Amino acid sequence: MNDRLDVTVGGVRLACRFAGASDAPPVVLLHALGDDSLSWEFVAAELSPFFRVVTLDFRGHGHSDRPGEYSFEVMCDDVLGLLDHLNLARSSVVGHSMGGTVAYLIAEAQPGRVDRLILEDTPPPFPESWSTPSRPEDPLPFDWAVVPAIIAQLNDPDPAWWDRLGDITASTLIIAGGPDSHVPQEKLQEVSDLIPTCDLLTIPAGHQVHEERPDEFVAAVLAFLRA
Repeated sequence: MNDRLDVTVGGVRLACRFAGASDAPPVVLLHALGDDSLSWEFVAAELSPFFRVVTLDFRGHGHSDRPGEYSFEVMCDDVLGLLDHLNLARSSVVGHSMGGTVAYLIAEAQPGRVDRLILEDTPPPFPESWSTPSRPEDPLPFDWAVVPAIIAQLNDPDPAWWDRLGDITASTLIIAGGPDSHVPQEKLQEVSDLIPTCDLLTIPAGHQVHEERPDEFVAAVLAFLRA
């Protein structure tokens, strides 16, 4: 992913990377908390012969701006603004962990803009009791302020995020990480039952499926996107 472009959305500069032919069907990859677009490097390279792959560093991450305002909702707005800037009326969306929640919100807010939806080992947030860890002393590749902001939403999420799963019109694939993941796998089954057209596939790799089992992950994604 050598083709990088910085795009300003709502006054926030987002670092984006591209792979594949510009006229190929678009696929947007959304990363997890603390990661950046390069966490998708292998996946993007494998998808790029068939798709126009778009990745971005979420606000507060990587080379994007660190405005200090962080939530799932503003990240959803950032992605939708980026799609508008790129004139992508419809695209497939792949999201992991935090990026998966953003992907749910996109598919709920503007169902017609999502062709296919792939969610890596993440349900929408449900009430939990996460505690905020202490900030590491080492320099971080992301703004630490993202962590307490996102944890607050994980502990007290908007119930509408679950209530609107039935509004998702995109064909959806949930890739579960299996028993070694910290994510309750029964929640993924619940989501699969609530989205009208949804398949659930387990690759027993823990939460980081696309990093621990990259070949299997890519094979599943390609098969679903090209079906």
